[in-house]
Amino acid sequence: MTATPDISIVIPVYNSEASLGELIQRIDAALASTCQFEVLMIDDGSTDKSWDRIVALKSSYPSALKGIKLKRNFGQHNAIICGFSFALGKFIVTMDDDLQHPPEEIIKLIEQQKKTGADLVYGLPIDRKHSTIKKAGSYFIRRTSKYFAENPNGEGSSFRMISKDITDHIVRNHTNNFVFIDEIIHWYTNSVALVDVKHEERKFGKTGYSFLKLFKMYLDIFINYSANPLKMMIYGGIFSSVVSFVLAVKFIFRKIYVGAPLGYTSIIVSILFSTSIIMLCLGVIGKYIFNLYNQQRSKPLYGIDQII
Repeated sequence: MTATPDISIVIPVYNSEASLGELIQRIDAALASTCQFEVLMIDDGSTDKSWDRIVALKSSYPSALKGIKLKRNFGQHNAIICGFSFALGKFIVTMDDDLQHPPEEIIKLIEQQKKTGADLVYGLPIDRKHSTIKKAGSYFIRRTSKYFAENPNGEGSSFRMISKDITDHIVRNHTNNFVFIDEIIHWYTNSVALVDVKHEERKFGKTGYSFLKLFKMYLDIFINYSANPLKMMIYGGIFSSVVSFVLAVKFIFRKIYVGAPLGYTSIIVSILFSTSIIMLCLGVIGKYIFNLYNQQRSKPLYGIDQII
């Protein structure tokens, strides 16, 4: 709307050409009389005609819409950080492109921020309409993040409102090619508010998160933002050492006082058990080393192809 909007709405787009028109129309209807806003749609390597749709919508919303096309698919959170780099608003709202986050609910985020003065406001769906796989995966990540991450209450949502001061810190300080926004936000603030919002059924297309993608994302979060895997290796090593010592004492006692043969079965089981523990620990260490290697390579968060 203006050069200095109150709100910037950052929307990562992936294969959602069918929903984009209704999405920006509803955003405009909800906010036009409330505040000055801008919409940033970041095409994250879509294989359909999402970018063509963004270009067409730009002519209808020349001052409100900014389109950014990435060179390939970099991931949802990377695309959002790209949007942070270009957002001008005092606060940045992030939301999905599939209309499951009703644009009309943005007002609740704004009102809750004004009421609490929080740096971060999460819109928590009252009844999540995700697929069973995504619902289970999201729940698991939220529940476990309070134990291995900086998120103290374990709550989170991709429908959020963040102060520009926080997003500027994120853009300046985080160049690792893997980022998880809900974790790094909490590095900069504990001023978090929650508000209940509606969540609608998906009208177009299907989710881009399969079980394997959710599992990979969880593994990346677990390794990149937590020392718990290393702690688990230490505790596992201590436990296996104690078990091995107890078994060794038992077998020696039986050999000396009972004359029982040690046998190959117990030896093989012990070897297989200890080897599996070693291989698991080596895999975890290898993942940490690979992440450090990636950081040294300065692999980019995203690459921009076009901006309109």
